[in-house]
Amino acid sequence: MTPRRRAARRDQRGSGLVEMVWLSLVLLLPLLWVVVAVLDVQRGSFGVSGAARAAARAYALAPDDRSGQHRAEAVARRALADQGLTDVPVLVTVTCAPYPRSCHRGSSVVTVRIDSAVTLPLLPDVLGSGAPTFRLRASETVPIGRYRESPGR
Repeated sequence: MTPRRRAARRDQRGSGLVEMVWLSLVLLLPLLWVVVAVLDVQRGSFGVSGAARAAARAYALAPDDRSGQHRAEAVARRALADQGLTDVPVLVTVTCAPYPRSCHRGSSVVTVRIDSAVTLPLLPDVLGSGAPTFRLRASETVPIGRYRESPGR
């Protein structure tokens, strides 16, 4: 081996370590972001399903439809706050069958739907349309008589 080749070979020592560090960063950071994003969406999903269950129960236990709507909204926000979701949009929708205008009558079945969204972490505003979000929806159906005795008609 000539002295020139030996010197060139010596200059390459340690470059494999530097390349490995950079390659690890380039591959590991996106993987870490994916894990954090999936965990945030899972937390939101768990919170929304718990909020739907709690809101349906609160609505069914209320004495009338108006107070039931207020209780369902308050309980849904509290259930989402328990999961650390305090600044998320929440829409509570209540539907009833077979008496759509009087949910606390007879053998009504109440369906509470919660719509919300989770903002994906560490992503900037994309093309001026706001931070990317993941929409979440959960519903719970409860007969009125499940948590209290119904007086009938």
